[in-house]
Amino acid sequence: MTDDFTYSPTPLPLRYALIVAGGSGQRMGADRPKQFLLLRGEPVLLHTLRHFAEPALGVAQTVLVLPADQLATWQTLCAEHAVEVSHLVVAGGATRWASVKAGLAALPPAGARTALVAVHDGVRPLVTTAVIEATYQAATTHQAVAAAVSPKDSVRMVAAAGSSPLDRRRLRLMQTPQTFDLDLLRRAYRLPELPTFTDDASVVDDLHPVQLVEGDYRNLKITTPEDLLLAEALLV
Repeated sequence: MTDDFTYSPTPLPLRYALIVAGGSGQRMGADRPKQFLLLRGEPVLLHTLRHFAEPALGVAQTVLVLPADQLATWQTLCAEHAVEVSHLVVAGGATRWASVKAGLAALPPAGARTALVAVHDGVRPLVTTAVIEATYQAATTHQAVAAAVSPKDSVRMVAAAGSSPLDRRRLRLMQTPQTFDLDLLRRAYRLPELPTFTDDASVVDDLHPVQLVEGDYRNLKITTPEDLLLAEALLV
């Protein structure tokens, strides 16, 4: 006699994306926030959103966090450019930390199924599907993952007496997305904000080790006019 049973594979984690865009554009010397500048005729932010809307990624929901005084501008741009990418827009806070916390609050409550959330800078419009997928895949195992690249230049530590070299083989330049188990990231953001927080990985560090996956040198963060020119050249 044999036992009858039904094989039920473990469901894959749900995937969410949190896009944070809070820049003012001062360093760009522009008349508008850098996420709204045109890149090949479309807002930088629209290029970013499209990457997370790739069907192959299977992102269940994308939340876009903008300063409250920029929500109307984004709504106008969406109408002008006939934006059809599905996303929920929420108002952020005074800091990036507060904005990510607001975005997390807009995601569905925890359920029985594991969920992952990729947090990405809205002004990194050249991120590839491969890098996004790599962070989701790694977060399934490691719970806390960030994209990063090796520095190309020599690096030195500045001190009052001068400077000293650092071994760049042991250093990485952080990028986004940074992807986490949703429950873990929510627990991290329930802790007080500290001035040492520079990205989501630094928020999670005290709770869980953060693994790094290979980023992409083209995944630049648009901050200066030169960055926008480079993005124009790299965009294909």
